[in-house]
Amino acid sequence: MSFRAIVICVFWCFVTVRSCRSSGELSNRMNELGVIPDVIDKKPTNYLTVTYANNVKVNEGNELTPPQAKSAPELEWNTDPDKLYLLAMVDPDAPSRNNPKFREWQHWIVGNIPGCDVKKGDVISEYIGPKPPQGTGLHRYVLLVYQQPHEITFDEPKLSNAGGTGRGKFSIKKFAAKYNLGEPIAGNFYQAKQN
Repeated sequence: MSFRAIVICVFWCFVTVRSCRSSGELSNRMNELGVIPDVIDKKPTNYLTVTYANNVKVNEGNELTPPQAKSAPELEWNTDPDKLYLLAMVDPDAPSRNNPKFREWQHWIVGNIPGCDVKKGDVISEYIGPKPPQGTGLHRYVLLVYQQPHEITFDEPKLSNAGGTGRGKFSIKKFAAKYNLGEPIAGNFYQAKQN
């Protein structure tokens, strides 16, 4: 094989596998702010780029206001366009970090996502933005991506964004184990509170 053919092959593979490119690895903020072990056991390998309306970026525990995160964000992560993924957004601090009796509150779950095209996935829980109760301090909102082993028929009831019924006391660890998802491959998180 010629040198030129090798270069073209390597370039094509790089473009194919990283078509929804994100910006590198996570720091230790998940450990520092207790996402590990409250939500997951191990830091994801890749950074999940999360961008809300008006170019509001999530950056490993930065603080957003609930209105900034009212609508579902745009997401990017290192992906293989031929694989399927699951996205989850949870709040481990419901109703507060000091009294997390509803840990975790599921804000958004989408499975069978082809590549990083979330809109083509199967919605399990419609997106609900952060609505922490007044006086409960900062809540952590954790977004995680798992690579699925195959297409999955999820047996959980579909949850609309019309209310909170069925969203509390969720565990992404147990959910991932149930569907053999392994550890998350990408993640990010932010914090928010009511003013």
